[in-house]
Amino acid sequence: MRWCSKQLSALLLGSALIASLLGLGTVATAAGPGGSAPADGHTGHTTAVSTRASADDPDGDGYIPAVPQVVGVTPSTHTPPPRYHKEFQANCSVTHTASDDPIVYPGQSGRSHDHTFMGNTSTDAHSTTNSLYGGDTKCLAPADGSAYWMPSLYDGDRKILPVGPQVIYYKAGVTDYTSVRPFPKGLRFVVGDPTQSADEFRRHRGFVEGWECGDSFFNVDIPASCPSRPDVQLNIRMQAPSCWDGKYLDTPDHKSHMAYPVVKPGTNDNMCPASHPVAVPMIEFKMAFPANGDMSQVRLASGRGYSFHYDFFNAWEERTLKALVDHCIVGGFQCDARGYDLYHPERGAVLNADYRLP
Repeated sequence: MRWCSKQLSALLLGSALIASLLGLGTVATAAGPGGSAPADGHTGHTTAVSTRASADDPDGDGYIPAVPQVVGVTPSTHTPPPRYHKEFQANCSVTHTASDDPIVYPGQSGRSHDHTFMGNTSTDAHSTTNSLYGGDTKCLAPADGSAYWMPSLYDGDRKILPVGPQVIYYKAGVTDYTSVRPFPKGLRFVVGDPTQSADEFRRHRGFVEGWECGDSFFNVDIPASCPSRPDVQLNIRMQAPSCWDGKYLDTPDHKSHMAYPVVKPGTNDNMCPASHPVAVPMIEFKMAFPANGDMSQVRLASGRGYSFHYDFFNAWEERTLKALVDHCIVGGFQCDARGYDLYHPERGAVLNADYRLP
């Protein structure tokens, strides 16, 4: 089956390239305000699959197999004791910006629209699992070498960067929080799509509250104005799929190996679909930008506010990630970046004062 999928993907990609060369069609790109190209001059992501050989994908077919693959797993239908919170935080600060995307355009510096990177300080177009793993990070936990990035925000031509650690939640996306297991090393995916319409963004499974500022919530696009107060920032939250196929660390569209939970028939419970039976943490970006007042010129490098999307490339040290997942998610606690639940101090913390395993 993998051979057939790879050959079909290669055939489709080849056909798209031939059509482009012959002038038979065009590839859609992310548009800026009013339908124009992004103001930074880059084409952004395209809707076509993007494949290219890299250290993680030597044959360049877009499929990166997990080693070992997870087999023999069926989606959990168990309903454990109810817990309101099953999460911990990875608080990570901005490291740099660049027109790079090591998932969509591996090895192609400057190919993407501008991105704002958090976490691993070395992330660029040439990043691989090995280059990120064990690297320097601006996450509070030194063991989190993961790379997190999103399209940069601009006010006119001025770039607006989030200040201080941003909240990246690791949550249970399924009802059986006891079934959640850590991400495999090297897993990567894209959440959302820069070419999505306003309606597609609103209906996206990862949509939480849209853009918000002050008392304005659930905005699909960036509000034209926000209260001019020191305590007001522009915020957005978006959730990632939390069910993995157990087979691939990446696929040509950077999404097919992941899926959102489905509803268990006859209940309100969420469970993983049979095609993606492995429950992993649900990443949720909760970003805060220091912008308020007149917002009429505020935009993303990828276009309008509804083009928001983000990327995740896992490079956690395995023991630390497992300890946090087991204590906070599987244990049903509301943990901070140390794995400490303020409401259950008797359970202690996973990490010490330096955010490291004791």
